Amino acid sequence: MDPIATYEQLKNRIAQAYPGMSKQLQRIARHALERPDDLALGTVAAIAEAAEVQPSAMIRFANAVGYGGFSEMQQVFRGHLVERSSSYRERIVEMRRKQTNGARAPGSVLHQLAMDSVGELGQLEEMIHEADLTQAVKLIASAPHIHVLAQRRAFPVAGYLAYALSQLELRTHLLDGAGGMLRESLRAVAPGDVLLVASFRNYSPEVLDAAQAASERGTAVIAITDGPLSPLKASATVCFELADDSSKPFRSLVAPLCLAQALVVSTGHLLAEQASHPRARKTPAAKKLS
Repeated sequence: MDPIATYEQLKNRIAQAYPGMSKQLQRIARHALERPDDLALGTVAAIAEAAEVQPSAMIRFANAVGYGGFSEMQQVFRGHLVERSSSYRERIVEMRRKQTNGARAPGSVLHQLAMDSVGELGQLEEMIHEADLTQAVKLIASAPHIHVLAQRRAFPVAGYLAYALSQLELRTHLLDGAGGMLRESLRAVAPGDVLLVASFRNYSPEVLDAAQAASERGTAVIAITDGPLSPLKASATVCFELADDSSKPFRSLVAPLCLAQALVVSTGHLLAEQASHPRARKTPAAKKLS
C-alpha cells in the first residue's frame, strides 16, 4: 500500500480500512477524523491518551493506512492544518485553556457556545463540496416527492427541511413515525423520489435501515451525517460529511441546520430559474420563505 499525500485521500483510505480495523485502531480512526488538529499538533503519547489507546497503537494505525511511521502520516495532517483558511478552532482551544470556574455562568456559557458555533461554521465551508451541493439541489428540485427522516438529536434538521421545502411548494413529507407508523410511511417512498436523512453518532437504526431500503429500491438518498465513517455513506447518493466531535457532551446543530438552509435556498433559486426559462419543466413557483 503506497502512502498518500493529501488529507482528502487519507480520509477516504481511513474510511475504507475502518471496517477491518481492531477496536483500538477504530478508536484512533474516529479521533483522527473528528479532531484532525490533534493529529497535526500532538505527540504520539498525547494523542494516544486522548484517544484512550496505547501509544504503540498509533504506530500500528499509521501502518494500517499505508505509512511507514506516525511522523510520516502526521505530515499530511499538518499540511491540512496549514491549508485551512480559518483559525477559529485554534482560538477556541486557547480560550478553553484559559477558562476559570466563572465560565460556568450563563453569560459565559452563551459566549462559549457562540464561539464553538463560529468554529463549526468555519469548518463547514471546508467540509462541503460545491459539486455535492449542486447534485443534491438538482435531485430535490426534480423529485416528484421528497421524504425527510431524522430522529433524536438530528430531528430538528428534518423538521426544518420539511417545513422549508414545503414553503417552496414541493411535495414534502416528514416521516416522524408518529404512532409507530414509520415502517408504513416508508412504503410511500418510491423510485424517482428523494429521501433526505440526517443522523449522527450514535446513529438511529431506523434511519440507517430506511436509507438502505430506499437506496436498494432506486430512491435517491441525500444524507447529512458526521464523517466518512458514517454507515449512512454506503446508502447515500449524495453524502454531506460534517465535522461533528463526538467527544463533546453537548453537540451543536448549527452546522447541519446551516447546511439544510443552504439546500433550501439553493433549491429555491433553481426553481426560480427553471420557471423563467422557456423550456423549464412545469414546477410550482418558489415563494419567499417566511
